[in-house]
Amino acid sequence: MKQKISGSQDEIVSALEEIGEQADNEIEIGEAALQLAALDQTGVDIKTYRNHLADMAEDVSALVPGNTANNIAKRAKSLAEVIADKQGYEGDTATYDDPQNANLMSIIDRRMGLPVGLAIIYLDVAHRVGWEATGINFPGHFLIRLERGTVRCIMDPFNRGTERNVADLRALLKQVAGLEAELQPDHYEPVSSRDTLIRLLNNIKLRALSENNPERAAEIMERMLLIAPQRLSLLQEAGVFYTKIGNLRRAAVSLEKFLTLSTDDANRHEAATLLHKVRSRLN
Repeated sequence: MKQKISGSQDEIVSALEEIGEQADNEIEIGEAALQLAALDQTGVDIKTYRNHLADMAEDVSALVPGNTANNIAKRAKSLAEVIADKQGYEGDTATYDDPQNANLMSIIDRRMGLPVGLAIIYLDVAHRVGWEATGINFPGHFLIRLERGTVRCIMDPFNRGTERNVADLRALLKQVAGLEAELQPDHYEPVSSRDTLIRLLNNIKLRALSENNPERAAEIMERMLLIAPQRLSLLQEAGVFYTKIGNLRRAAVSLEKFLTLSTDDANRHEAATLLHKVRSRLN
């Protein structure tokens, strides 16, 4: 039975606001994802989940002794051996759209999740060991990349940490984007920890909207803004989103902040026009 903790909703929000002020490379991705998950599971002992991630990192480190510590293939194998083989993490192919697949606490409890949710576990464990690892911007299926210097290895957390070569990636791309699709350089672009977390949250938001639950979608939008309070694209999206669901005051706040920060004339004009319409409806 899980123990209670003292962290209230306000304390969790405060922790996420602190994360929002951090530079991308300062964010501890596992901790941030746990704090986001805790907003839906207040009263659950978050330390249990922190300890689980730390224990996996210790197990991974033990599999990579000093004489193989710089071997990327060995690093990838050790991650998969601990996370997939020992702990049993894998993609949820049966109930893919279950919201639990995007909540890190639930992912840890169930040992399954979405590609981006499982990727966060791999990334967090790799970072704890001190390895360079990042998500990559592959269409429709979140992958991660381990790096050391010019040596790289791409892993598929959804499929038990399987290493993916160019032929694998080409086949996967054609599955998700059509037979005419071909690999492009931007498919290998790194995704920051903040953007990875936003991608995780966006999965929840899109599912809420598909279920005609704008209140839940608005909750998730607020969480995005907590961890990326100055992300221009997100502020602009929030202005449009809140306008559509009738939350005009929140729309105005988002659009006003966007106009304060943006220097793009075209986007500023679009936002200013929408803000004028929002204000006219408020008066």
